[in-house]
Amino acid sequence: MLKATARTSRIAAQMRRSLSMLLRRGVKDPRVGNVTVTAVDVANDLSYARIHVLPFAGEHPAEQVLTGLRSAAGFLRGEVARELKLRHAPRLEFRLDTAIEGAQHLTQLIESAVQADRSRGAGEADGVGEAGGAGEADGAGEADGGREAHGHGDPDLPADEDA
Repeated sequence: MLKATARTSRIAAQMRRSLSMLLRRGVKDPRVGNVTVTAVDVANDLSYARIHVLPFAGEHPAEQVLTGLRSAAGFLRGEVARELKLRHAPRLEFRLDTAIEGAQHLTQLIESAVQADRSRGAGEADGVGEAGGAGEADGAGEADGGREAHGHGDPDLPADEDA
């Protein structure tokens, strides 16, 4: 696909809406079932349109759903042309949308990496916490710059205002 023009983007959005309704109400093929149209890519010359679909978990596998959609493509093409008032409707090519599956896979990878970091961090925090405890006690006296310890602080001021 080339860079989408404003017209092809508008037609793609209209095709997505009308195909969603047609697939719900107009297609009688039992293989199609519940299908979501996730995206429509239209060629600049309107010769073809790639329709990305995501079938819901139903009684038919995804390949059978695609076969049903491909058999209904002629009917859908005519209905889309009629609804959008196009003289030449694009040829419809149905494809499974794998972007959601890829996103789920990436989410699982990120979650497993976070869990690994947490478990690794919990093991390291036990060793660091013991050494850090002594350092915190020494660091508390240095918060005011050590002025009181060396006699440079004002004994009349409370410690909170000095810092």
